[in-house]
Amino acid sequence: MPEGHTLHRLARLHQRRFAGAPVAVSSPQGRFAAAAAAVDGRVLRRTSVWGKHLFHHYADGPIVHVHLGLYGTFTEHATPMPAPVGQVRMRMVGTEYGTDLRGPTVCELLDDAQVADVVARLGPDPLRRDADPQWAWTRITKSRRPIGALLMDQTVIAGVGNVYRSELLFRHAIDPYRLGRAITEAEFTAAWTDLVALMKVGLRRGKIIVVRPEHDHGAPSYLPDRPRTYVYRRAGDPCRVCGTTVRTAELEGRNVFWCPECQR
Repeated sequence: MPEGHTLHRLARLHQRRFAGAPVAVSSPQGRFAAAAAAVDGRVLRRTSVWGKHLFHHYADGPIVHVHLGLYGTFTEHATPMPAPVGQVRMRMVGTEYGTDLRGPTVCELLDDAQVADVVARLGPDPLRRDADPQWAWTRITKSRRPIGALLMDQTVIAGVGNVYRSELLFRHAIDPYRLGRAITEAEFTAAWTDLVALMKVGLRRGKIIVVRPEHDHGAPSYLPDRPRTYVYRRAGDPCRVCGTTVRTAELEGRNVFWCPECQR
């Protein structure tokens, strides 16, 4: 599932490609046809993001809400657009570029009140200027759930996925199974500050880069085109810092990765 920085990059791209002019919107697949017709030909005023939720704000009120989920993708083409291939939920066509959306978990039309309801269910987004870390800290410090689960809970912090979760905890030597209420405020503040910085790098570079320069050597990344990670998808491999075998286990339905020596 794309993490928060990916959605912010998409929002910036769509702002450059489509905002300020009428956009042709359709649903070749048909599942979004009525909503697409409601915004077809309207001017896209702006885009916004909260966590993993992308919003397209059109003139006179309608807002398209997209959550990519595990399988959703946007595919961009220069105009004229080729014929749709596969199950295209939504097609947007501007003057020079168009994009096809396939496989999202959510693609729907909302009004301002409904958008507010979506946002009200989410925790602070580290990439937003209005993010309030104190709100997340209050939730964490009162919780008996493991911190590894809390970081993935979008109602606590919006936009964090499995890579940032596992890597952030490693960078701050925190066992993913430590209870939220056992995290100190100093630990949370340091981790939040680091998370903001890491996600800004991801936003700028388009990649999750988490390994410090002094550790960025040795074993390759878990996929050929990805930067190295400390623990994510490295179960059974030696820790880049201490050499201990990296472990993995399921935590509330998702695999978490950690070093049992560095994260005691």
